[in-house]
Amino acid sequence: MKAIKMTYYLTTGLISFAMLFSTYAYLTKPELKEAFQHLGFPDYFRIELAIAKCIAAIALWLPVRLLKEAAYIGLAISFVSAIISHIVLSDTTFHTVAPIVVLTVLIVSYATYAKMNRGSLTKAA
Repeated sequence: MKAIKMTYYLTTGLISFAMLFSTYAYLTKPELKEAFQHLGFPDYFRIELAIAKCIAAIALWLPVRLLKEAAYIGLAISFVSAIISHIVLSDTTFHTVAPIVVLTVLIVSYATYAKMNRGSLTKAA
């Protein structure tokens, strides 16, 4: 159980850090504004996504199951959408692989979260 907890905290910390960093980058880096234009998204979407990622990074640490699971779902949709967008535009390999790596870390975080809480689900029922 210790290994599962360590994996959960490590992967959740990595995801939270990545989302907070991307929030900062989305709001301050002009090259990301251009990247969103390249993908065909309106500028307000970049700001909405930054806010959503910041909220999700916080929600992953809250002890409220519904908020935590909503954050996992929202981030997964965001990463899958990023992967599809970059593939459709034939962007460089890095732009396609980066969201795949982050999605993989998110899946490990969720899997370890679910494994740690499996016992509490059966006890509550």
